[in-house]
Amino acid sequence: MKDKKVKIIIAFISIPIIIFLIYYINTKNDEIIISSNIIEENEVNEENEKKETKEEIENIIVHVSGCVNKEGIVELPINSRVIDAINYAGGVKENADLSEINLASILEDGIKIYIPSLQEKTENALNQNNELNISSKINENISSNSTQKININTATQEQLDTLPGIGQSTALKIIEYRKENGKFKKIEDIKQIKGIGEAKFNKLKDLITCY
Repeated sequence: MKDKKVKIIIAFISIPIIIFLIYYINTKNDEIIISSNIIEENEVNEENEKKETKEEIENIIVHVSGCVNKEGIVELPINSRVIDAINYAGGVKENADLSEINLASILEDGIKIYIPSLQEKTENALNQNNELNISSKINENISSNSTQKININTATQEQLDTLPGIGQSTALKIIEYRKENGKFKKIEDIKQIKGIGEAKFNKLKDLITCY
């Protein structure tokens, strides 16, 4: 009888303990599952962030303008080429001039690609020809002027003043000499002018004439 009472008491004490242990174990399992889910979620978020960062690094932005169908900013994968940027911009127009564009060139972030038109190419060629013609005419005039001798019998004060060693006062003396003595018979007669000696004459003789 006494043993039976002890068993009943032990049973009453054991039941709450067992229930508590079961509850505790279930609670811990739930916490472990929740913690595991949080860790997995954090890992997924980190992977997504790394993936987004990697995608940002692997993309470049360039500006495409000129004879393309859609001018503006385009975003391309890294190591893209000029042709890729043109295609992203809707391709080129019919009047585009690609003769000077390296379509295989690898793009750098932030650059601008300009596609000229055939009309621009023609206009540039005409401008270059005009510049060459103008330059040629200028050179001809310079050459002509440099070889043309100054006639000391008819030259004005300004023309005489361009000769080496002949200043304004000496030019006036030459003109006064002509008025008083008539025309110079030969270029050596210019040595009659005060201030023009043999040394100065040697600098002038190839630049002047009296005929």
